[in-house]
Amino acid sequence: MSEDPRPRRRQARGERRISQLLQAAADVFCANGYTAASTNAIAREAKVSPGTLYQYFPNKEAIAIELGGRLIHQMRETHGQVFTPENLSLPLPELIDAVLDPMVEFNCANPAFLALMHGSEVPGRIAEEHDELHASLLSQVRETIRAQAVPPLSPEELDRVADMAFAVFKGGLALIVAAPEGPVRDAAVAELKKVMLRYLSPIVGGAGPGTDPAAPAPAAL
Repeated sequence: MSEDPRPRRRQARGERRISQLLQAAADVFCANGYTAASTNAIAREAKVSPGTLYQYFPNKEAIAIELGGRLIHQMRETHGQVFTPENLSLPLPELIDAVLDPMVEFNCANPAFLALMHGSEVPGRIAEEHDELHASLLSQVRETIRAQAVPPLSPEELDRVADMAFAVFKGGLALIVAAPEGPVRDAAVAELKKVMLRYLSPIVGGAGPGTDPAAPAPAAL
C-alpha cells in the first residue's frame, strides 16, 4: 500500500506558514525593534489572524527564538566560508574583500539579525547563542591577525588589535545595513574596507601597531 501523501502536504503547508510568519516578524523587528513589536503586529504583517499565528507560536519570545536560531545558524555557516586556509593566505586587500563581502551580504540580506540581537529584551537563549557566535568570530579574527602579523605581536597587543578591528567592523556594518541599497551603501562598504586596510596594513606589513601607512618615510640621516 502506498503512503498517504496528505501528512506530507500538511507538513509542507505548515513549513510555508512558519516561514511566512518568521519573515513578517523579521520585518516588524526591523521596523519597530524587538521590544516594541507585538504578535498582533506580526500577524498583520503576515496577513493572518492572531489565532492563526498562535497555532504555530505561543508568544513573541517563541517567534524571536525560532527566527534568531535560524539566523545564527546561517551566520555560523557564513563564518565557516570566509575564514578558510585559502582566504587566510591572500594578500591583505584581497583577504579583507574575502572576509567582509560575505559578512556584509548576509547582514544586508538579513537586517533582522542586527535588529534582534541589539534589542534590550532579547530572549536569553538567543542572547547566549549570539554571545557564543561573537566570541567565536573574535577568536577567528584574532587568529587571522596573529598568523599574519610581522613582527609577531605580544598577547596583549594581539588582543587589543583584534578587539579594535572587530569593533571597527561592527560599527561600519551598522552604518552599511542602515544605508539605502545602491551607490550609498557601496560607498559605505568601500569606506569600511579602506579603514580596515589602513589600520591593519602596518601590522601585517611589519611596521608595527599604530604606524600610519600613509605617513611619509623618515628622511635618511
